[in-house]
Amino acid sequence: MIINRLLRSTLRTTTTEAGSYVNTVATCRSLLELCRWNSTEASAQRDVSASDAQGFRGHDMLAPFTAGRQTTDSDPLVIERSEGSYVYDTNGKKYLDSLAGLWCTALGGSEPRLVDAATKQLNTLPFYHSFWNRTTRPSLNLASELLEMFTAKKMAKVFFVNSGSEANDTQVKLVWYYNNALGRQNKKKFIARTKSYHGSTLIAASLSGLPALHQKFDLPAPFVLHTDCPHYWRYHLPDETEEEFSTRLANNLENLILKEGPDTIAAFIAEPVMGAGGVIPPPATYFEKVQAVVKKYDILFIADEVICAFGRLGTMFGCDKYNIKPDLVSVAKALSSAYMPIGAVMVSPEVSDVIHSQSSKLGSFSHGFTYSGHPVSCAVALEALKIYKERNILDQVNSIAPKFQDGVKAFSDSPIIGEIRGTGLIIGTEFTDNKSPNDPFPAEWGVGAYFGAQCEKNGMLVRVAGDNIMMCPPFIFTPEQVDELLSKFGKALKATEERVKELKSQRK
Repeated sequence: MIINRLLRSTLRTTTTEAGSYVNTVATCRSLLELCRWNSTEASAQRDVSASDAQGFRGHDMLAPFTAGRQTTDSDPLVIERSEGSYVYDTNGKKYLDSLAGLWCTALGGSEPRLVDAATKQLNTLPFYHSFWNRTTRPSLNLASELLEMFTAKKMAKVFFVNSGSEANDTQVKLVWYYNNALGRQNKKKFIARTKSYHGSTLIAASLSGLPALHQKFDLPAPFVLHTDCPHYWRYHLPDETEEEFSTRLANNLENLILKEGPDTIAAFIAEPVMGAGGVIPPPATYFEKVQAVVKKYDILFIADEVICAFGRLGTMFGCDKYNIKPDLVSVAKALSSAYMPIGAVMVSPEVSDVIHSQSSKLGSFSHGFTYSGHPVSCAVALEALKIYKERNILDQVNSIAPKFQDGVKAFSDSPIIGEIRGTGLIIGTEFTDNKSPNDPFPAEWGVGAYFGAQCEKNGMLVRVAGDNIMMCPPFIFTPEQVDELLSKFGKALKATEERVKELKSQRK
């Protein structure tokens, strides 16, 4: 009964959300994937866990990325405490947190040094702002530390925010401010990519290439354009190599720029590895070719490192792994291992010098937030970065990543898995029929949702997005925990294979 309700929920959601977008069969298939992610994730992770003894069904929160009926039809999973790579619900059930919260608790859920850093700062200076040339020592120290750590290209200034969404909103304002200062009032459009995720605030959601983030919000904003998703397995032509695919996508990007007019395009934004869109690493030579195009037309490159930064890919930044030379960088999540809300924008000297000059003329750089550079958040982030260095976190990630990647990819032979893709400590699994990107399972089957429910039943939390499963464990994962993850993954996969077999037999 529980699973049937879950599948009915999935069907209703996909039917409603896809309807206004579908113009062609190909588009329908793509958008069903993207729209379903908004609601199936919570459904998948709700019904099989034990009901909370206190009964929070119909609670008072307007819950993010959750359908209203989910909060009234079932109890939420209420997490009460964390310990290393595990979290516990209010019934005491233990879960392996294979998503590190939301791609963010890099040091797990019980690092005492981060708690101590927050406590010490709370006892010293719990708050002061950074307006009007006033600030705090933790803010200043963290800015210096970030500029020292980022070596892909020299950065000159850091602007603090509270999240990745705020970072990417700020990027747009900075770029507009920069171009206005240079007298380029028409150079205002941004190019992002289909399936990208850059946040959920008005501008960040517009940049994101996921229709569920736009539907009924009157988004995306008209100054945002979207170019191809660089997913080789799904979108390459017959006999097209990765390099040829990258060339085609770079040519398409250039054609889009020429169509719109190069003097109207301000910036291009990209995640080194696309996260919430399905964990999509770039194909060979992709960033080399894309960077050449944007440089040719004097278009700024924004690297959205919110998920990738601080070791996730086995390098300190995604830019290091893919030789990206950005003009601006967004970071958040692992910056504080999510113990305190904080994000940051790093600005190259070419951009920051213009902002410095323009703000001096105007008398102020009139952008900022009450909590920009919050001293407690900065103190915790400083300690997190210190731990990454002291514990050689890159060595830790690179030592565990092969076992993690190879172990999950060993399930690729499953008849219901189309592709498993990833790098470092981030991986995505996509369910399709006949191992083809062109043969999705019927939406009403809720294959991904069923798999996620089975994982939760077996004590593991994963990210479900339609028929995509994503995992992104803490950097502190041990070999034994990888074995545990693989065991739980395998049990959930076996149950899901049996479910698909049953559904196919009913269809005959």
